[in-house]
Amino acid sequence: MTDKRLMRIGQQIEEIKRELMGIGEMRPGSLTKQYRDAEKKKWEFYQLSYTHKMKSKTNYVRAHHVAEIKEQIKVYKKFKKLAEKWIALAIEHSKIKMDLDNRNRIK
Repeated sequence: MTDKRLMRIGQQIEEIKRELMGIGEMRPGSLTKQYRDAEKKKWEFYQLSYTHKMKSKTNYVRAHHVAEIKEQIKVYKKFKKLAEKWIALAIEHSKIKMDLDNRNRIK
């Protein structure tokens, strides 16, 4: 049972690695539409906010770049999700291996 589970975890990790190889341009953050005059909703602009290396950053984004930035944010979220899944599987894999090793040492 545990050997099969280890094999399945290994296969899942390999699948995640393959997906990560296909990851394109990405960037963290959230993109929001802002207005210079919020009451009249005049003079709109886009703002990208993110944190990198423990520092909060904000960039202005021109309207013609909005679709590209949205796609990069989407790709980044996919990257983070895959990385979290890989980490969870790696932890489970490590625990199972240690349990197997402990059982074999007791015998």
